[in-house]
Order: sequence, then C-alpha cells, then structure tokens
Amino acid sequence: MERTSKGTRGRRLAAATFAALAALPAVSHAALEWNLQTPVTEIARQQFELHTFIFWICMVIFVGVFGVMFYSLFRHRKSIGHQAEQFHENTVVEVVWTVIPFLILLFMAYPATKTILAMKDTSAPDLTIKVTGYQWKWGYDYLQDGFGYYSSLATPLAQIEGRAPKGENYLLEVDNPMVVPVGAKVRVLITAGDVLHAWWVPAFGVKQDAIPGFVRDSWFRAEKVGTYRGQCAELCGKEHGFMPVVVEVKSTEDYAKWAAEQKQKVAAAAAAPSGQAAGPAAMQAALR
Repeated sequence: MERTSKGTRGRRLAAATFAALAALPAVSHAALEWNLQTPVTEIARQQFELHTFIFWICMVIFVGVFGVMFYSLFRHRKSIGHQAEQFHENTVVEVVWTVIPFLILLFMAYPATKTILAMKDTSAPDLTIKVTGYQWKWGYDYLQDGFGYYSSLATPLAQIEGRAPKGENYLLEVDNPMVVPVGAKVRVLITAGDVLHAWWVPAFGVKQDAIPGFVRDSWFRAEKVGTYRGQCAELCGKEHGFMPVVVEVKSTEDYAKWAAEQKQKVAAAAAAPSGQAAGPAAMQAALR
C-alpha cells in the first residue's frame, strides 16, 4: 500500500511539473537568454569576448585532462596485466605541471588586465551622473545640469499579485528612467543612502556596488539608441526584487530637448510662490 501511494504521488508530481513547464511561455513573454546580453558598449564587448575566450580555454583543458585520464584508465588497467609505475617526486613531472598552468594563467591575464584597466578609466567624461540607491528606488542627479529625480518600479500591482497577466518587462520597468545621449562618455558616481545596493546594467558591462558613506565610480558609452534594463544586484531588503535599473539612450538632439525640459521644470518648481512647497518633493513632482 505504501509503495503504491508513493508511486501515485510520484506520477502526480511529474504531471504537475510537466504542466508547469508547458505553461511557462504563458507566464513570461521574455526570451530565454543562454549567454550574456548583447553588448552595446566597448567595455561590454571586451567582457563578452573575454568570457568566450576563457570559456574555450577551459573547454580545451577539460577535454585534454579528462581525455588523458580516461585513456590512462583504459589502457593501463590492471585487468590486462598492466603494472603500476613506481616513482616519487619526479622532477620533470613537477616542473611540467607547474610551468604549464603558469603559462595558461599568464595567457589569460593579459586580456583580463587590459579590460579591467579600461573599466576603471573614468577620465574626461562628457556627462556625470550621481546614482544613489535607496530602499527601494534609485536617485539620479545630473551634476552638470542641476536637476535630479527618483526612479521607482512602475510594474502594476495587479501583475505582482497575480491578478493580471505579466507584462513583457515584468519588474523591469520604471516611472523615470536614466536618460543619456548616445555616443557620450557617461561617468556614474555610485553611492547609497541607507544599505548596500548595486547598480547593474549588463548590456553596458557596468556593475558597481553602492555603499553608504562611499562614492564609487564607473562609466559607459552607449553606441546604440534604445532602452536597456538591469537590476539591483546586492541583496538590500525585502523589496530587493522590485528595484530595476532602466537607462534610455537617446540621440544627441533628443537628449538636448529632454534635458532642456527637465531644467525648465526645475526652474518652474523653484520659482513657485513662497506659500507653496519648492523642496525636493515638489521638484520631483514637477519632473514627472
């Protein structure tokens, strides 16, 4: 009886699993990604090429090591009368298995170091934006233009609670995205106002921890107009999964128009009558 009951439960579990897998496309419209996102910056492209390069080196090592191991096990097995070789502290073997890994690491270190140095070169930016992580939203301050705003999750509550179908960009949509011009070198100064966060946009190759009391910096130069999405990559509390990063890359002309509109809104909020609030909350409302 117990065995029959277990078998029934097993069949039910398998049926439920297959049903869930069959319903997966209806749950989310996002395409399955088996590799890194398509790079749209030079740094992201270098990271992608480095990832591919080291992956194939690891594959060659894997095939070589396990090929030799299985060949040795088969050709020198005891059942065909092969006698194990007796040696201890063979100098040649010691040298070979020390020198070869060293050369492999050296071969991988050069392109990796080159990419890391390029990632850290934040000199001569065209635009500087201060990024501040909060529980649970992002603050963007355009230091050269004198305006700033908050960026919060815009996914409808009905989708989150399961009362409506999930959208294409479920949990990856915001009310006010960061906006930058295409082709401009953008330096981001990243910090946090409460706990650890991490600003991450995979297509840009940028992932930097946001630490309270510290300012870290990174940079990117988007090569293509479009909207690019990421997330907070540091566990920052119960709403961590509701803290997306969205960057909208505009043409130079469209960005100039957008920046002019933001400056006008801030000026209008600052020039409000004395009896009306003109602080950050009012400015934030004006920028919406």
